[in-house]
Amino acid sequence: MEDLAINTSHKTNGGYGQPKGPMDELEIELSKIIGLDEVKAHLRKLGKGMLLDKNRRAMGVNLSHKNLPHMAFLGNPGTGKTTVARILCKLLSSVGVLFRANVFQVEPTDLVSKYYDETRQKTVKKIQDTRGKILFIDDAHCLSPSDTSGSYITYGEEALDEIMSAVEEGRVLVIFAGCTKPMKDAFSLNKGFCERVEHFFQFDDYSCRELAEMLMLKVSKPDERSRLFGFKLGSCCSVDAVASLIERKTSEKMRSKMNGRLVDHMLNNGRDHLDSRLGSEAKGDELLTITLADLEAGLDQLVRRLNVG
Repeated sequence: MEDLAINTSHKTNGGYGQPKGPMDELEIELSKIIGLDEVKAHLRKLGKGMLLDKNRRAMGVNLSHKNLPHMAFLGNPGTGKTTVARILCKLLSSVGVLFRANVFQVEPTDLVSKYYDETRQKTVKKIQDTRGKILFIDDAHCLSPSDTSGSYITYGEEALDEIMSAVEEGRVLVIFAGCTKPMKDAFSLNKGFCERVEHFFQFDDYSCRELAEMLMLKVSKPDERSRLFGFKLGSCCSVDAVASLIERKTSEKMRSKMNGRLVDHMLNNGRDHLDSRLGSEAKGDELLTITLADLEAGLDQLVRRLNVG
């Protein structure tokens, strides 16, 4: 059974651990995410249902076969789709749906060749590589001939047909991800897609305040591999001040296109501005303190580069 993406060996000996374990772990992961309240509520509901089914099977209840929870993540770039996919993967692994807590992310160009039959071969290979993981297809609308965004890829339909065949046979669990309107337009006429994808998650754009909260979180709890590790924000960098700065300096269009990525660029540019304004004799806290002026300069740099308001 290890060659399948899905764990169907439902244990009856209590090997799944304590009932609250997976949900507690889910809450810890969700606490690290700013906003996305509807997505979080959907994940909690999905996780609880799977956990209860696992407990029913542990009691010896022979539940009827349920299709794999294939999903569509709809939203603009930077709204956390990949992050949520990783959290979801951990949840599905903890409740016994997946063997491995990994996300195998691909773009349409990873699946499609400029030659007809090679597309099928490439797609089959990617599906095989996804054993025990989640196949996360970004910009999935580009595979559909009904895509109206102008980015349809030649032979994309062949790749999509192969994926749908694997979905139908239960060989892989897939998350189709992309911007809301192109995704809805592209797959509205695909009967197989609508029948097989059970869960739709809508990732809304972040508000200025949510972006400010995200910025504060990234600095207060940075990854050790981050350029921001060890740095802190100046006393003037309150959530309200940062939110006001973002609202003044960026347009809704810019925020919609970037979302969380705006925060990453703002922080990295701000750190660079800190370096540029410090003298070589700088020491102590000033070496590690990013001020509101640094953040403003970093945001200005981003706006100039993108040539948008």
